[in-house]
Amino acid sequence: MTASYIPIAAPSHTYRKLVAQLALGAAFIASWEAAAVWFLDPFFIGQPSAIAVRLWDAFVHGDMLAHTSVTLFHSVAGLLLSLVIGVPVGVLFATKRRVADTVEPFFLGLYSLPRVALAPLFILWFGIGSVSKIVMAVSMVVFIVILNTHEGLRGVDRDLVDLMKTMRASKLYLFRKVLLPSIVPWIFASLRVGIGLALVGAVIGELLGANRGLGWYVEYSAGRVDINGVFAGLVVLAILGMALNEIVKAIESRVTAGRY
Repeated sequence: MTASYIPIAAPSHTYRKLVAQLALGAAFIASWEAAAVWFLDPFFIGQPSAIAVRLWDAFVHGDMLAHTSVTLFHSVAGLLLSLVIGVPVGVLFATKRRVADTVEPFFLGLYSLPRVALAPLFILWFGIGSVSKIVMAVSMVVFIVILNTHEGLRGVDRDLVDLMKTMRASKLYLFRKVLLPSIVPWIFASLRVGIGLALVGAVIGELLGANRGLGWYVEYSAGRVDINGVFAGLVVLAILGMALNEIVKAIESRVTAGRY
């Protein structure tokens, strides 16, 4: 009798990888600190020890947590809304060839537009509140979701689909057993790429017109020529991106390990 199992990374491998990552990060920070102390002017490159103090003060006594929450909300909302819009559109393009051929020139034209140039329009249309930042994040991510969903469905085994139809399988069964397994990896690939893009979109919107958020905090610090404040905001953004990526990886592992 055989038993099915899910391969799990060996603890020793996971431990070695974690140690290597921590060592690399420590070496980078130590080199940066040494450069700021002995070789370069910290006014221009910042200093890790001073940035750490600034982060502690900003989180404990300041509004950094509030700014982080705002940017996190804008990014995650934009990411999820991109899925809600992008997956159905990608499915439509993949299943309705005539629609895809008609829309393709306009789609590619919109995709080629630099989203930074659209930010002032979004602020003009939607104001300086959260809506313009979410729309900006969506504009960065939704095209990736559409293209990936379309590619995922193009890779479906057409013979298997035809076989299911001859067996009178329901559309729901066909979607769950054939189509969904084909597009799920592509959707998670969109999420992994989209995390960084959603953060970029949210921050661009906050840089151009906002009174809160990490983008606003970075711009405010730069306006005061506070390089450590700028780096503090960037460090939080980097940690936010890494944390979201790990969450997506964990969800992907759970979903792909199960059955559709």
